[in-house]
Amino acid sequence: MKKNPTQPKTNEAKPLDLDVRPGQSIELLKELHILTREGKLNQDSRRKLKQVLHLFQFIEKILKELSEEDAAKLTGPATETKGLTLADHGAGKSYLGFIVYDLFFKERPQGHIYGIETRAELVEASRALAQRLDFQRMVFLNTSVAESSQSELMPAQIDVVTALHACDTATDDAIAFGLLKKARAMVLVPCCQAEVAAKLRQNKALHLSRTPLAELWRHPLHTREIGSQLTNVLRCLYLESKGYTVTVTELVGWEHSMKNELILARFTGRPKAGAAERLHALLTEFGLSETLASRYP
Repeated sequence: MKKNPTQPKTNEAKPLDLDVRPGQSIELLKELHILTREGKLNQDSRRKLKQVLHLFQFIEKILKELSEEDAAKLTGPATETKGLTLADHGAGKSYLGFIVYDLFFKERPQGHIYGIETRAELVEASRALAQRLDFQRMVFLNTSVAESSQSELMPAQIDVVTALHACDTATDDAIAFGLLKKARAMVLVPCCQAEVAAKLRQNKALHLSRTPLAELWRHPLHTREIGSQLTNVLRCLYLESKGYTVTVTELVGWEHSMKNELILARFTGRPKAGAAERLHALLTEFGLSETLASRYP
């Protein structure tokens, strides 16, 4: 039986399909190299786009809820809010920031997105792309997450803080930034949590002599895994102790990314004393109190 000559080869880039949301800027996706110049989507780009769009669904829900909350507070002759603000930490090439702007902020008259990135060449590229696309309310800062809170270009209050795969302690810096800026929500996908694992490794012999729990991180692979798990548990307790409700879920399937934990935090203004107590109990149990005292004040 002869093959259909019009049937595409399996290794060709797939055409534009339902992975792209209605109304999404095709020009933007081409500029981000998610789509080819012919408007096609290869498998690597499909995974990247799926991950970012899935995260956007969580962010979009939060942005809509915050917009509704602000609209409900309007009084007098005012007919619209000042607009929401979002800070994207460890922005890289700003895939997330551009897609959030394109799908949410672009059609609204108010609101700003701030991309924070330490690599100057990526910041300049993002600024140039925003100018080409006329995304006027995107601001890019060439600074670290920790230093960005002191920048004069940042407003005093930020509504939403995001950090997609901010490496090691950069996620903690993003949380500290969010607390300082009185963030109403934080959306965090941690990556490369090495700090706690290094401390566990350093004190391994001492802990093995004191408690059978140290068997959980006796082997190097387990040390890394327990360190990563413990780091995120401490972050969640810390956020709860500061008045946030916290939800932990998967970002996408594990076949797409091994760094897959998504932490969603919404501010309620009701700190949990029990969370603070459990946080400090864990720090003591794992011998981390001195090391992480400044991180969890």
